[in-house]
Amino acid sequence: MEISSPNVKYSENFIDTVYDYNTTFVEKSNGKLLVHPITKRIDIRTERNVPKLGLMLVGMGGNNGSTLIAALEANRQKLTWRTKEGLKEANWFGSITQSATVLLGSDFEGKDVYAPMNEFVPMVNPENIIVDGWDISSMNIGDAMRRAKVLDVNLQDQLYKKLSQISPRPSIYFPDFIAANQLDRADNLILGTKYEQFMKIRDDIREFKKTNEVDKVVVLWTANTERFCDVREGLNSTMQELETSLKNNESEISPSTIFAMAAILEGCIYINGSPQNTFVPGVIEMAEKYGAFIAGDDFKSGQTKLKSVLVDFLVGAGIKPVSIVSYNHLGNNDGKNLNSPSQFRSKEISKSNVVDDMVESNEILYKPKEHPDHCVVIKYVPYVGDSKRAMDEYTSEIMMGGHNTLVIHNTCEDSLLATPLILDLVILGELCSRIKIRDHTKSDAKFESCKSVLSLLSYLCKAPLVPKGSQVVNSLFRQRAAIENILRACVGLSPNSHMALEHRFDFSSIPINQKTVESSLKLNGYTNGFHEEKTSNGIVVENGIH
Repeated sequence: MEISSPNVKYSENFIDTVYDYNTTFVEKSNGKLLVHPITKRIDIRTERNVPKLGLMLVGMGGNNGSTLIAALEANRQKLTWRTKEGLKEANWFGSITQSATVLLGSDFEGKDVYAPMNEFVPMVNPENIIVDGWDISSMNIGDAMRRAKVLDVNLQDQLYKKLSQISPRPSIYFPDFIAANQLDRADNLILGTKYEQFMKIRDDIREFKKTNEVDKVVVLWTANTERFCDVREGLNSTMQELETSLKNNESEISPSTIFAMAAILEGCIYINGSPQNTFVPGVIEMAEKYGAFIAGDDFKSGQTKLKSVLVDFLVGAGIKPVSIVSYNHLGNNDGKNLNSPSQFRSKEISKSNVVDDMVESNEILYKPKEHPDHCVVIKYVPYVGDSKRAMDEYTSEIMMGGHNTLVIHNTCEDSLLATPLILDLVILGELCSRIKIRDHTKSDAKFESCKSVLSLLSYLCKAPLVPKGSQVVNSLFRQRAAIENILRACVGLSPNSHMALEHRFDFSSIPINQKTVESSLKLNGYTNGFHEEKTSNGIVVENGIH
């Protein structure tokens, strides 16, 4: 897909766009709101050359890691397999970059036209991603795939020989940070002090880069949920404190924080797929100093994603949710680890805060500091395996003291929802590193990269990490729109407003910019666009509206 516009230029290396960014600044004064519409003209530059990408997974042999590696291989080989429902084929359903579309506009008949999300700007092809990683279990990925019991056996049998040749690197295991019931898996460990473990992780990243000749590396945590670590002055509130604490072998430096530090210093993108507080202030400062990109926390796959949709719908409809009760039971190793109270607490925090911004958006429904009752329960039931069961009850106040209750039961394969999110986090995270902007009005302005904290990935995370001074957005509609509209901006398209004024009013008497249309037509190979003309491909051009 290419955009025909005088404000968009395609060169061998870049897509360069002159873009008018429209936003609104609001002042509150004496009980009144003074609203300032603002337009900033910026240049957006997107690098077209897609790098050879390496992905290093922490928790490579877990359910998510083994399922991702299996899915990548199945899609590379375009495998098919028989099930009792019929023949299935490899796909990436659940991935927005691979299986979702974005509205482009309308055609000549007024019908909506959609394009795949990954056709707006060049993105990494999943089939070209090279995967490596670490795990506290030495089990090869073929056996790990069988242990996970996620994929159909017929598919496992086709993949086993290839995957059994892949084994994870030794990882870091601190019994105090994950549940004691994980001890029986811990046979593949990096020994030594925390600083020595940190240096070994850095060596692993360098060796992976060199051996596979990759241009860029993403390190992604998909290992067990850790308990929250302490955050305090003298320990990890600054980068210097964190480095000193690491060398002093301080007990409150978690494995995920060590991996994040190593990734940052090796110039990698680091993504946290679990709910623990990996990104202590010292880690964020380190990322900003070295210009590294970080994102998280916690994959938003099933129950929480639905919650962010439903609460947004209810509050947006002027309905007041007053009680939200969520119950889960699952039997995979994630459920086993979350059976421990301190690890469950990390998950409870990430799942509980998901409605905050939507509640705060409506001062008519909620008084200051008022909040719905919100309860989250997770139970470990080994028999159900990766088939997660989620039950939710949403009770809301409606007009004149009435009540409305929604009760929802959701059954899903947990890892088959989470795995596509890993792919999207990796692909969109890498894309963010190729997008830069500058002030169009200043001739000496230099292009600036995205901020270190990639808040654009919030759509995929339960507890989005955002830059200092930014507000957390959990509304799924707003998060999805942000991704879509930034992709549109990269190719000079305005945000989708869905106003559709051309279908609601008579536009025949409204003049249009003839030069703009003529320029657009010439770029597309058309001529004389202001006379009725049927072109060779059957497109009718009349009165400059094409």
